[in-house]
Amino acid sequence: MENIVRIPVVLADDHPIWRTGVAADLGDKFRVVGEAANATEAIRVIQAEKPQLVICDLHMPEGGGLAVVKACSELTHVMMLTVSEQERDLLDCVAAGAVGYLLKSTPPAELQSAALRAAEGQPVFSPALASLLLGEFRRLSKSATGANPLSDREREVLQLVAKGYAYKEIGERLFISAKTVENHVRNILNKLHLTRRQELVRYALEHGIE
Repeated sequence: MENIVRIPVVLADDHPIWRTGVAADLGDKFRVVGEAANATEAIRVIQAEKPQLVICDLHMPEGGGLAVVKACSELTHVMMLTVSEQERDLLDCVAAGAVGYLLKSTPPAELQSAALRAAEGQPVFSPALASLLLGEFRRLSKSATGANPLSDREREVLQLVAKGYAYKEIGERLFISAKTVENHVRNILNKLHLTRRQELVRYALEHGIE
């Protein structure tokens, strides 16, 4: 029987029933290596277990999910799972380094798919929230200044990355291979002196990529 390598994940939410439900929704592709009910506990568990992915609620005691993102986004991929659709919450989490931001109403199949992508470092967002990001891009583009080192193609790729599309989906939209998309992302990271994919979203927000 073939051994299945499951992705280690930490679940952080102050409601145990949510943690149980998320664990069930993730299915057998993930292995829960730790749970936490507040930010302090989450940070401790993440530092001890070093999971590949953290799924974290925004509103928790002792600093909430934002504190977790700020403390751990350099250690692992953090995906927010929250009821908040507030633009400020979304932008604050992205700016702090969150790799994704999903609503708790996300269907199980979509949650699992998004979690798999987030575990690889690909940005993921609920569709309605992705439109909020693009709205912020448009707002910032009106006041953006300075030279942009990216080519037109790289800007297209960056826009789709910021929307949360997977590399394969970006390739299909731009009629290029997923490998070529990955190469563009690597070139963008090098040009912008960034080291993590989620930082691309922050760059897009700061420089008005629309």
